[in-house]
Amino acid sequence: MMYSSRRKPVLYFKDERSFLSRKCTVWKLFGLCMLFVLGSLLWVQLTCSGDMSQTTGYSHLPHQPCPVERRSLSADDPSWGPHKMALIVPFRERFEELLIFVPYMHTFLNKKKIRHKIFIVNQLDHFRFNRASLINVGFMESGNDTDYIAMHDVDLLPQNEALDYGFPKEGPFHVASPELHPLYHYKTYVGGILLLSKKHYQLCNGMSNRFWGWGREDDEFFRRLKTADLKLFRPTDITTGAKTFRHIHDPAWRKRDQKRIAAQKQEQFKVDPEGGLTNLRYKVESRQEVTISGAPCTVINTFLECDLSLTPWCQIS
Repeated sequence: MMYSSRRKPVLYFKDERSFLSRKCTVWKLFGLCMLFVLGSLLWVQLTCSGDMSQTTGYSHLPHQPCPVERRSLSADDPSWGPHKMALIVPFRERFEELLIFVPYMHTFLNKKKIRHKIFIVNQLDHFRFNRASLINVGFMESGNDTDYIAMHDVDLLPQNEALDYGFPKEGPFHVASPELHPLYHYKTYVGGILLLSKKHYQLCNGMSNRFWGWGREDDEFFRRLKTADLKLFRPTDITTGAKTFRHIHDPAWRKRDQKRIAAQKQEQFKVDPEGGLTNLRYKVESRQEVTISGAPCTVINTFLECDLSLTPWCQIS
């Protein structure tokens, strides 16, 4: 029963019996509890929900993860075809971007009926970030139930559903081609998002492990593709131009490690003919199956190893 704010509280005490004892029953208390619970659930839904695709910029990224959902959409429906992709994300400390990336890509790939598993290869050691080595680790740890990989940056989201994420049967397929990438437009660029069959990645001996810090590992991998005599394919008939992808990296907040230390300035332009999967050194501390807003992914917590006699620039001193 609603009371006017003009009523004085003293009116409630004219009767010797209290308001609660006279008006409330077990059923009313139960009803109040249910309203409180429903209100709480509604508040949680509104404050940390779900539609990640509506986020328009880095400044709007969620400050904390939403509660994990118990159910997740299928990412492995055999009726979608014989091939299954290992989506490999080299990662370190970019949790705000990860909270957007995993549910977004899971939904995007499900709409396209692409069977997939998302692997977040998380670098735990104190060496400089090594994107190429983390991709190598993801390849080695992705299991036998996937037959091709997507080397995928965590800050790049496809906006056009016409982009092909299917099995690259004829050769490596560069989804984030120079004509479509929001930042990089040179002809030999193969970064951002690149699909390869596991057979072809093995043929290249993976990526070089010599690139500590940001950049250049993609350029060296382009040379590996040529050495392996693999033809590179890129999207056609995509008319969305620079709007094909959304780049959610904020350079002011997440500055890239572009330092070049000692001989690294000269070595970064050289081909690494022997390094790759064959000399990869790492230790997996743990594997965690995680669900983010209904989207499943596997987090591979990894310690990379560095031979200081070969690449002393793996650490800053």
